[in-house]
Amino acid sequence: MSEETWTGGCLCGALRFEATGTPAYMGHCYCNECRKASGSGFIPFAQMPADRLRITGDFVTYSIRLPDGRVADRNFCPRCGGLVFGGVPGKSEAYTIYGGSFDDPSRFKPAIAIFMSERAPWAAVPPGLKEYERLPS
Repeated sequence: MSEETWTGGCLCGALRFEATGTPAYMGHCYCNECRKASGSGFIPFAQMPADRLRITGDFVTYSIRLPDGRVADRNFCPRCGGLVFGGVPGKSEAYTIYGGSFDDPSRFKPAIAIFMSERAPWAAVPPGLKEYERLPS
């Protein structure tokens, strides 16, 4: 049996990815930084191991130190500005693929909602997601 292949990219198509296997998890992040980065109430995300992901095209990395000391690295297309993935190529063991960047959005099936403690009061949470106040352990 062949492994699943997940593809996607930015709005203009200059930054692309291809991943094999199944994401470790999929969900919505409601943290303040994801809200501001997306201009929405949350960012849909899927985690993929770095050795299962191939990225093609140019990207710009924006890094921000979070209040808890972690650093969030977000990568976007320099042409259209579309957010595609999080992590540092060559350093991260896993990447966060932003759910809106999948070519087939029907394959994205969120199961968790993280950073509910920072959720904007107007941001809807789909029923059935397992909710976490911060990051799950």
